[in-house]
Amino acid sequence: MDIDRDDGRTPNQLRPLACSRNVLNRAHGSASWCQGDTKVLAAVYGPKPGTKKNENPEKACIEVIWKPKTGQIGKVEKEYEMILKRTLQTICVLTINPNTTTSVIVQVVHDDGALLTCAINAACAALVDAGIPMKHLAVAICCCLSESGYVILDPTKLEEQKMKGFTYLVFPNSVHSVLQKESVLVEGEPMDHGIITSVTHGVMSVLFVQN
Repeated sequence: MDIDRDDGRTPNQLRPLACSRNVLNRAHGSASWCQGDTKVLAAVYGPKPGTKKNENPEKACIEVIWKPKTGQIGKVEKEYEMILKRTLQTICVLTINPNTTTSVIVQVVHDDGALLTCAINAACAALVDAGIPMKHLAVAICCCLSESGYVILDPTKLEEQKMKGFTYLVFPNSVHSVLQKESVLVEGEPMDHGIITSVTHGVMSVLFVQN
């Protein structure tokens, strides 16, 4: 089945990607990430001494602050903060700098779809730029399901609004840790081989997918 997308892409085709690191002078690490017209800036500050309330002082704490392009942070943005924090805590080595807090500031520059994907990729690049110890890198992708049962990757904002549901998936770049030379096990556990994060909005269950 041929699927016509407004920008001429095939169902499995991503928009052009662009990443720049060290874009902010005062941050310990920073990166910008663009997917088509969606753009996010991420800045990393820390690690700084001390952890937040209710955090484990025997491990490092990752703090995520989401800044919308305009207006105040809402329910969706708070959910994005939680998802991003959980994802970053999974890929970072939290035992190397115990009782410290690393703050990750995410600034939305423009949202033209797959915003959380763009934010996760930007935050990961900023952590690398800051030299934060990580088990592995991560890559995020968004896929959408139409009422007709076909799936597209990396939707625009308009495509998201037309879809039955969409899912954000985060994968490790490798089954091996970037710290493998020092230790086969990270935090006493072997590397995960599967999905780091999976978040679904709407309905993604189908009997079959049309190609």
